[in-house]
Amino acid sequence: MRVIAGSARRLTLKTVEGMDTRPTTDRIKETLFNMLQNDLYGCSFLDLFAGSGAIGIEALSRGGKRAVFIDSGTRQAACIRENLEKTRLAERAQVLVCDVVTGLKRLENGSESFDFIFMDPPYGFGHERRVLEYLSGSPLAGEDTVFIVEASLETDFSWAEALGYGITKEKRYKTNQHVFLKRKRDKGETDENSNLSGQL
Repeated sequence: MRVIAGSARRLTLKTVEGMDTRPTTDRIKETLFNMLQNDLYGCSFLDLFAGSGAIGIEALSRGGKRAVFIDSGTRQAACIRENLEKTRLAERAQVLVCDVVTGLKRLENGSESFDFIFMDPPYGFGHERRVLEYLSGSPLAGEDTVFIVEASLETDFSWAEALGYGITKEKRYKTNQHVFLKRKRDKGETDENSNLSGQL
């Protein structure tokens, strides 16, 4: 696994051994960031269930100003920190070792909203719904925040609308998918001024 583009381009990243993590392949990561590239410079990026930190590190490498990584595993956190040091991106990063919702609560103290919130939770446990339900009332997510969920192809998102989210794009691969969501605006508002409205 490597950094695809940006200041840390081609640097190899460490991964966590075992079945506790499921790294996003370089090909899928490249496809994802090709869709986001024009909006990454100066962005704030939140990487949930972060694993090796590869997604948030890619965002930083491509010009993100800040990234926060949350994972409950100590081995995962150590891996993220090692990768951040190797890519020389540690100064713009924060790593929280805790349950995702606990980490979100910690960040709410004085933190501004994030431009992108990415999550790649274990499949089949409903974590994405639980986290999005929490974020629906959190100051960490604004009306222009882009949520990206990496999920199995079988994952159902029919509940998203009831939580106040609209699905703006779905990118399906052979074994999984990326689902893009945004908070729904009040009636009368449009997404004309959203940087990503034309892409997502």
